[in-house]
Amino acid sequence: MSKITFVEHDGTEHVVEFEAGASLKDIGVGNAIPGIDGDCGGECACGTCHVILAQEWFAKTGAPGPDEEQMLSMTPERADTSRLGCQVQATEAMDGMTVRLPEFQM
Repeated sequence: MSKITFVEHDGTEHVVEFEAGASLKDIGVGNAIPGIDGDCGGECACGTCHVILAQEWFAKTGAPGPDEEQMLSMTPERADTSRLGCQVQATEAMDGMTVRLPEFQM
């Protein structure tokens, strides 16, 4: 089983197992990670699954689409490597990934 580490804004780490094909939002919500809300159910319509990736992992997730870019543009804590977790499908190549969470979700 592959693992991803979610890091809360205060530095608290949560290492969770995942299966390829699940979204980062679903992995976070399914493991009760504080700070991953997914209020819209993964429809790219709210921004409550905002995650910040390290540069080396960002390239493995693909580029944000126009709808995701629009939602991220309204996020005050947006970083160059921000993504919406609902738009990132986990792959086996993401084993060991670290995902930082912003202090606030929109």
